Amino acid sequence: MEQANFVRIFEVGPRDGLQNEKNPLTPQLKAELVNRLAAAGLRHIESGSFVSPKWVPQMANSDEVFQLIERRGGTIYSALTPNLKGYQLARAAQADEVAVFAAASETFSQKNINCSIEESLDRFRPLMEAAQQDGIPVRGYISCVLGCPYEGAVDPSRVAELAASLIAMGCYEVSLGDTIGVGTPNKAARLIQAVSGLVDTKRLAVHFHDTYGQAIANIYACLEEGVRCVDSSVAGLGGCPYAPGAGGNVATEDVVYLLQGCGYETGVDLNLLSECGHWISLQLNRPTGSKVATALNGQCARQ
Repeated sequence: MEQANFVRIFEVGPRDGLQNEKNPLTPQLKAELVNRLAAAGLRHIESGSFVSPKWVPQMANSDEVFQLIERRGGTIYSALTPNLKGYQLARAAQADEVAVFAAASETFSQKNINCSIEESLDRFRPLMEAAQQDGIPVRGYISCVLGCPYEGAVDPSRVAELAASLIAMGCYEVSLGDTIGVGTPNKAARLIQAVSGLVDTKRLAVHFHDTYGQAIANIYACLEEGVRCVDSSVAGLGGCPYAPGAGGNVATEDVVYLLQGCGYETGVDLNLLSECGHWISLQLNRPTGSKVATALNGQCARQ
């Protein structure tokens, strides 16, 4: 059993981070990213996505990535799957677990996966049944929990009901995503309070994008409400092709620095993680989105 001061970091860089990059990486480089993240101590890594290449071409080679990963004991390699076909592909690639994704906004659901919220839940049911038979854990994502690019503010009660539906279907955990990064700490805390009325806080994770620079503050507010799982992306990679103007995910380096400074255990080596973030930023020919990594690299340069 994990100690009370342990916070699990769910690394989404290889999937949510890379899916928005204009120039897709080779399967070899993606696998190396996963391997470097695991070597830094991350034990839960979303390594690919089995969605239609028509919609997310950057994830078209996820099956190859899973074949190339050097698997470490105790590390969970997960995949995003929109439906039963995606689940079957993930199973063939030997993903340890899968994730399904819904939205708290009807318009975003239509833009993202071309169906209503209720229709998306219907699509998940055959997947959930197959996963239960196979003994494969399923995680749930909810997008736009604090705001939608098309509808504006989102009612926390709607998020709570959707989270409860995903848990009832068989998801072991639900990740609450501020897809466009409009949340502030008070709103984030109120969201957790609302959702925890229907879902045990131990079964909630948070997923913040840093569009307005509020992600770290929002995460702290959620920690204060008892959340103990945080999604993040190395070097702050990410964004969403269906959320115009959305910034990248909160950087894993920044999350680890926050957690360590607050006395939480993560099992992650911040220096190795920072080196990984520097490496992937070079591969993508872009600056890191991590303020912590930038500071650490500056310290190294001065020594």
